[in-house]
Amino acid sequence: MSHTFISVPRKPFSQLSHPREVIRQFTPNWFAVTMGTGILSAVLTQLPVHTAGLQALAEALWMLNILLFLTFSILYLARWLMFFDEARRVFGHSTVSMFFGTIPMGLATVINGLLTFGPAWRGTAILPLAEALWWLDVAMSVGCGVLIPFMMFTRQQHSIDQMTAVWLLPVVAAEVAAASGGLLAPHLTDAHSQFSVLITSYVLWALSVPVAFSILTILLLRMALHKLPHESMAASSWLALGPVSTGAFGLMVLGADSPVIFAANALPGVGEIAAGLGLIAGIMLWGVGVWWLLMAVLITTRYLRNGIPFNLGWWGFTFPLGVFALTTLKLGAVLNLGFFSVLGSLLVAGLAALWLVIMMRTVAGAYKGALFVSPCIAGLKP
Repeated sequence: MSHTFISVPRKPFSQLSHPREVIRQFTPNWFAVTMGTGILSAVLTQLPVHTAGLQALAEALWMLNILLFLTFSILYLARWLMFFDEARRVFGHSTVSMFFGTIPMGLATVINGLLTFGPAWRGTAILPLAEALWWLDVAMSVGCGVLIPFMMFTRQQHSIDQMTAVWLLPVVAAEVAAASGGLLAPHLTDAHSQFSVLITSYVLWALSVPVAFSILTILLLRMALHKLPHESMAASSWLALGPVSTGAFGLMVLGADSPVIFAANALPGVGEIAAGLGLIAGIMLWGVGVWWLLMAVLITTRYLRNGIPFNLGWWGFTFPLGVFALTTLKLGAVLNLGFFSVLGSLLVAGLAALWLVIMMRTVAGAYKGALFVSPCIAGLKP
């Protein structure tokens, strides 16, 4: 007589002592999920081949991204309201505090989607919302980019041997906002508003990229002296690709509409210079990105020998690769060189496969409760 055994799924959050631990243990790291989802949505709209199916998939991912961002925002706000004393420990933690930068970067992908998909819903009525959210994103990005490093200097304990590329996260948010501003400016109807957004975006770029390169310089020294970080931080090797690629994409996007916007504000000629410099600097920064991409592939291959434990840090693979793919496709469109378009399309295919694997493991880990861990309250009783 044969017996058929049916496996009953375990209860949600079975690895947590209580369901409220989801809120108590919630950290800003989760917003990296919105960054990865948002960038996949963005690159799908930029592929050389445009189909209705791809457009629909990109829009569905953007809507999922909105849902994720709102959910994470509610959970994190609830943590501050319900567990204030524990929540504020994040500012003293040398790693988790860096992930505050993922919040404005996640929001930027939502705003960019509003510009891409919103007009089909509401026409130009969507633009005031996009502009208001962008200015909020600017404030958050500048706050992260200045206050988190200040806390590094005054409250936190850091050492060169423990440094990883996560140092980049609070700083890079401003250049992501700058690139978003470059996408927003041409949609605005008022010439003065366009000019304000454009100039602010250039300032944001400068507030971020040189500081990011300073951190990358230290990171090179750290890896030469102390070798690779622990395998739990394996995905951080890709984070260096982020500011380089976003810096390149930002300059190209800002330069593209500069001639019209500067001319409309009594500065003819300046915009042409900005456009030319944006393209040339974008190409050169893309070249720097190639170096970091190859290095990240080699480092990850080495990590894979011993296996890489899954954690939310895996989302660090997605956004940098996505922005590099976006920049590559942009160069293909502007320069009309097939090499960039082919390479960009291959990168998008790789990103899509990676996103699918990581999202499936994230959903499984969230269901069990295994991913709800806040290092800044480790050891404290619930």
